[in-house]
Amino acid sequence: MNIIVVGCGKVGYTLVEQLNNEGHSVTLIDKNKAALERAVSKLDIMGIHGNGSSYRVQEEAGITNADLLIAVTNQDEVNLLSCLIAKQAGHCQTIARVRNPEYYEEISFIKEELKLAMAINPERSAAYDILRLIQIPSAMEVDTFARGRINLISFKIPEYSPLDGKRVMEVSGIMGNNSLICVVQRDGETIIPSGNTMLHSKDKISVIMPLSEISNFFERIKIANKPIRSVMVAGGGSISFYLAKGLIKSGVQVKIFETDRARCEVLSEELPEAVIINGNAVDESLLDEEGVRETDAFIALTNMDEENIMLSMYVDSVSNAKLITKINRLSFEEIINNMPVGSVICPKNITAEKIIKHVRSMQNSADSSDVESLYRLMDNKVEALEFNVKNCSENKNLVGKTLTELKLKSNLLVCSISRGDAIITPSGRDTIEIGDTVVVVTSNMKLSKISDILE
Repeated sequence: MNIIVVGCGKVGYTLVEQLNNEGHSVTLIDKNKAALERAVSKLDIMGIHGNGSSYRVQEEAGITNADLLIAVTNQDEVNLLSCLIAKQAGHCQTIARVRNPEYYEEISFIKEELKLAMAINPERSAAYDILRLIQIPSAMEVDTFARGRINLISFKIPEYSPLDGKRVMEVSGIMGNNSLICVVQRDGETIIPSGNTMLHSKDKISVIMPLSEISNFFERIKIANKPIRSVMVAGGGSISFYLAKGLIKSGVQVKIFETDRARCEVLSEELPEAVIINGNAVDESLLDEEGVRETDAFIALTNMDEENIMLSMYVDSVSNAKLITKINRLSFEEIINNMPVGSVICPKNITAEKIIKHVRSMQNSADSSDVESLYRLMDNKVEALEFNVKNCSENKNLVGKTLTELKLKSNLLVCSISRGDAIITPSGRDTIEIGDTVVVVTSNMKLSKISDILE
């Protein structure tokens, strides 16, 4: 596909990199000549220096032949105007990054009037991901499918767990018949497991299960899943604002540390139920004074990765709080994975996931299989995808046949089948039918339709 991306910030660069890796023809527009040149030199893309909301610049970028324009600058107005011009000039699909909470409250109206294919708010999406982690305290990652009825939960196997030293085929009695281990990560290696895969303590595993099974699941594998009632947040930015609103709605006590007094006043007005502290969370005495040793969760959301990592490591040393750390630059993933920083949140990657899902759905015809959900797991080495199985010629080779009969690609696992109100944890005897939604986990990237699971 021919895709134009407006904006070469953290989100724009990550998006262009991933779209380029997926084989799309990408043109990047940005006013910052130095940033544009760096991106063009590192990636196999075209670069256009200029304002993405200019018709002349879009025309130079090839808007008349574009399939999609994605506007992800730091200015909502520029993004929306870029999409409006692209829609009129190129008749292509458009996606806009919209961060301002005031605009996002009116997003349905904006989408309809500007005919946007998608409007995405990275901060709001990141806050939603954090909320899911708070709701399932023992999980390091939580991804949802089948409209929230199925969860893919990642966690590390503790030394005392009954899973330690067992083969995957031996643990169904321990975990329950509705749970399935989908991914195992050990010493930097990511494995799509077979029944003979051995599990060890300190393995990070991803398990898929219905929402109703989560509490019993953690009890069976001897991992505490104590509800979170109090949360401390370092940093009072947009993610913290969206997160606090969700936490307060769930009855969770919230304290936010913010150094900027003017921002504190805004937060106090917008979030009267939260405790807003005008101070630096890096101050150990302030954290102790505010009860960091007793809090149930600590979330580091400042604008500095190094500060977030340092804060989480300190809190880990003085308390048993659940830790969530925002990191924008994941250049040293293996080192970060070995640090006691809890769950890592990266807004730019969350945004890229959502847009890549839409792009893959665009590649299919109207009667083909749609990508309903897409998540990147285990340091982006594995994808979990949810497909809607439609009645089309491409699906004739897999519909109605048992999974044992199908010749599936290697390093791929069919994890769940949703059929009507039923959620099926598949065995070799189960089939895929028209109308099903199917969850697949694989290290084979670029799957865009359900028929792609076949050799």
